[in-house]
Amino acid sequence: MFSFQSEAIFHLGAFRITNTIIDTLLIDIIIFAASFVLAKNIKLVPGLYQNIVEIIIQLFYEIAESVSEKKVKKIFPYFMSFFIFILLANWSGLLPGVNSIGFFEKGKLVPILRSSTSDLNTTLGLALISVAATHILSIKTIGISNYLSRYFSLNPINLFIGILEIISEITKVVSLSFRLFGNIFAGEIVLLTVSSIFAVLLPLPFLLLEVVVGLVQALVFSMLTMAFMAILTTPHHDMLDNTRKARH
Repeated sequence: MFSFQSEAIFHLGAFRITNTIIDTLLIDIIIFAASFVLAKNIKLVPGLYQNIVEIIIQLFYEIAESVSEKKVKKIFPYFMSFFIFILLANWSGLLPGVNSIGFFEKGKLVPILRSSTSDLNTTLGLALISVAATHILSIKTIGISNYLSRYFSLNPINLFIGILEIISEITKVVSLSFRLFGNIFAGEIVLLTVSSIFAVLLPLPFLLLEVVVGLVQALVFSMLTMAFMAILTTPHHDMLDNTRKARH
């Protein structure tokens, strides 16, 4: 049975090293290694690997530029970092041996590796980083006074709107974390259930579906983060002026 909670593989003192933490570390190593290899082998006449990376980066940069415009250079690194990590984390659960190779404890299989995004702790951490980075970037871009004016005002109506904005920031964390976790966790349960009944051929369509789901969820999380950053790095009075112009 697939556990809702990630399982501990070993302990470092009081700290639990779970299968999702190991998966996260392996993904980090892959990303750093790929970046190192690319950085060491950049050429004026690119090879196949560099060409593929440049095409992907260019495509996503244009997407980010269409949303964030002049602020793209500040926002794009966050957008791309979230996308790459979440995509690899989502797809890691589809690899042979992940969720299936491990040891038995109290009659239950404890997998050594498990997709990190199937753990609510990971998705909650990603959501908190996304929201925190958004607000830090907002303060750096528009200044503390403009930033605070979004939430606090002497005008009662604007103050009420500011309170709603604060509540919406809390719901962002809940929405981002549970959407990603729910889709990946549910997908892995479906794959595990189907594979335990029919080991050959029938799981393939579900596997292909999860490949698409993993890509879509990585895009949704990273693009929502990019949109939030684009909004919060725009001065509040500029947004109000644009809203008034749109109404007229």
